Amino acid sequence: MAEIFDVVVIGSGPGGYVAAIKAAQLGLKTAIVEKDKRLGGTCTLVGCIPTKALLATAELMEKLKDAKEFGVDVKDFGLNFLQAYKRKEDVVAKNSAGIDFLMKKNKITVFKGHGRLVGKGKVEVAGDKKEVLDTKNIIIATGSIPRTLPGIEPDHKRILNSDSVLRMEVQPKSMIVLGAGAVGMEFASVFDSFGTKATVVEMAPHLLPIEDEDCSVEIEKAYRKRKIDFLTDAKVEKVEKSDKGVKVTIKKGTETQVLEAETLLSAVGRSPVSNDLGLEKTGVKVERGFIVVDNLFRTGEPNVFAIGDVITMGNGPHPALAHVASYEGIVAAEFIAGKNPQPVNFDRIPSATYCYPEVASVGLTEKRAKERGYDVKTGKFPFSASGKARIVGESWGFVKIVADKKYDEVLGVHLVGPHATELLAEACLGLRLETTVEEIEKTMHAHPTLSEAVLEAAHAAMGHTLHM
Repeated sequence: MAEIFDVVVIGSGPGGYVAAIKAAQLGLKTAIVEKDKRLGGTCTLVGCIPTKALLATAELMEKLKDAKEFGVDVKDFGLNFLQAYKRKEDVVAKNSAGIDFLMKKNKITVFKGHGRLVGKGKVEVAGDKKEVLDTKNIIIATGSIPRTLPGIEPDHKRILNSDSVLRMEVQPKSMIVLGAGAVGMEFASVFDSFGTKATVVEMAPHLLPIEDEDCSVEIEKAYRKRKIDFLTDAKVEKVEKSDKGVKVTIKKGTETQVLEAETLLSAVGRSPVSNDLGLEKTGVKVERGFIVVDNLFRTGEPNVFAIGDVITMGNGPHPALAHVASYEGIVAAEFIAGKNPQPVNFDRIPSATYCYPEVASVGLTEKRAKERGYDVKTGKFPFSASGKARIVGESWGFVKIVADKKYDEVLGVHLVGPHATELLAEACLGLRLETTVEEIEKTMHAHPTLSEAVLEAAHAAMGHTLHM
């Protein structure tokens, strides 16, 4: 008798492998299908993990530049580009091996090959050999790939995307980064720290355009101080390649200018991976390549679910973030197991950009809160007034709290500065618990810590900052 699974997950990224683990922990017989040789998907192999490994090298470079101020004499240091990339690959390999271990630990059967639906409750795996899996439920977690714009197709030599920039063997002297979202800003930060002249080009009026405007303005100040050039409200008209590099024609308002560099990094978003999944003869609805789901990640086909970068809920862009996919995987697995999971609250999705300085946020921006009809109050505290920030030598940035005047509920928290992505956790928990500004203000914070800036921002929102 053929083996029947309760759940087959297609894709082993942070959505897929977490969904598989959760399903197995809930007692469901689970399998996972992955076409890559290694488990982990974009995040582990060519996304979050390798990028942050390079950012760690970049951060160390920045620290060494200021070592004398700390009384540390560093006579000579420089970047070993190939070693930095080798370390990145070592980190990736260990994380991928860790996922392999988790599959074994949770008794999840792994199938290597391309997975596609071939009938109700049937998933074909085309690998070294073709086999068909029988299953009661399917979770599609195929993720996304770097988006390509017409006329800016990567050749992975002069024109790179976020995958091929991680495979470079020679450090470029100059780089134009197209797109000032998290990916573009992080790579611009990395290569500037490495000594590459980086220039960022963004169509929107600000860098990191989805963040609170105060954060965007602050990171622009920081990039100017770091001498990272950037153009906003700028549209790429033409890209020309040569043996020596690229020429990019930019239109900004009525003016046209030409930028030249050795390389161009296209960081203009991501496209869903939904082709060749066998969806054509199912009830699964696809819009512009995205699989349409409801708030419990059900598709139009019974017992077929989808999560992560490949989905849309029909109400605008879906956040292409690893932690969002993981959370959605848990919700889908719990629903399949007969639990009653809470749908994802997309107003409380944390955002983290690991450039230098870091930018992090959760909840509504000040502008969005006002658009929602809230009578808004805000409180802001700069890291320049933080004793711990001075101690670590990183005193730029701030913490900003956005709150509702009527009920004092915290609607959003926005940070720029040292370890902002770690400090965000307090804010995430606060919004989850529907905390008020007063509750943060009455919470004792250890001294001296960077997290005191959150406390001070709460004081500011209440109208009485203590240390400013």
